[in-house]
Amino acid sequence: MNACRRLARCGALLLPLMLTGCSFFFPTNRKLPMPKTALVTQNISPEELVSRLNQRWSAINTLTATVEMQASVTKSKQGVATDYPGVHGNILLRKPSDMRVLGRYFGVSVFDMASNGDCFTLSIPHDNKVVKGCGPSKTKSANTWENLRPRFFFDAMLVRGLESDDQYSVTSETFMVEDAAKKRLLSVPNYILRITRYKPGSQKETPARVVYFHRDDLLPYQQDVYDSEGTIETQVTYSAYQDFEGSKYPSSVTIKRPLEEIQIVLSVEDVHENLPLANDQFVVQTPEGATIVNRD
Repeated sequence: MNACRRLARCGALLLPLMLTGCSFFFPTNRKLPMPKTALVTQNISPEELVSRLNQRWSAINTLTATVEMQASVTKSKQGVATDYPGVHGNILLRKPSDMRVLGRYFGVSVFDMASNGDCFTLSIPHDNKVVKGCGPSKTKSANTWENLRPRFFFDAMLVRGLESDDQYSVTSETFMVEDAAKKRLLSVPNYILRITRYKPGSQKETPARVVYFHRDDLLPYQQDVYDSEGTIETQVTYSAYQDFEGSKYPSSVTIKRPLEEIQIVLSVEDVHENLPLANDQFVVQTPEGATIVNRD
């Protein structure tokens, strides 16, 4: 009992000291990292930002790129992640929605895929199999890649301009980014372009895309793409822009599909814009004897 009383009296003495800043715990001061601000911050109106994006989109009719691809699939529930070997790839795009993607590993074809935006053909020589499909996937394959529809890849490679029925708003925000190598914080000013659309027959707006721009160069560095229900489908980050034949293009593109837990990292080696591309360059030949799998 005496010990309890002594402890209570000690607490009664310490509390006023702590509240007034006088404490036996000897408080110390520490310096916080001072944010480093961008050297150049450009100002532009929302209308001008959208106009720049539309002009860039309109100026490109075809795009060909040489890349290194690194893909991975995560299965969170099983606690397993699968990293696939990197492959050398060629990408051909032609507006409005034609695409061809070829992958090779040490010169050997790994896959060959072509799409017109609605239907696709995917050849997998190793399995002597050709997968075809149109529209949304109705049946699921144990192979995650066979369930994908390639339209997302086209949308990731080029940031589309706005359509006539798109609504938009632009906000200016500053993010704090940690530079772990130099142990400092970076103050990064951004413009955020939010694009929405009205649901058919409704006045309800749903998100279509969100595009993030650094204000030092006004180039997009991230794009989030949503489905018709307003659920995020694809997240793309663009970094390390380089000059390719007079046009700026990111030398690193990371594509994430949150629902399928897929990530594709592209290291861009070469880019050409507006080269003539023939129709037969967007056709995948079916090897003789190959098994045809329909994924409609």
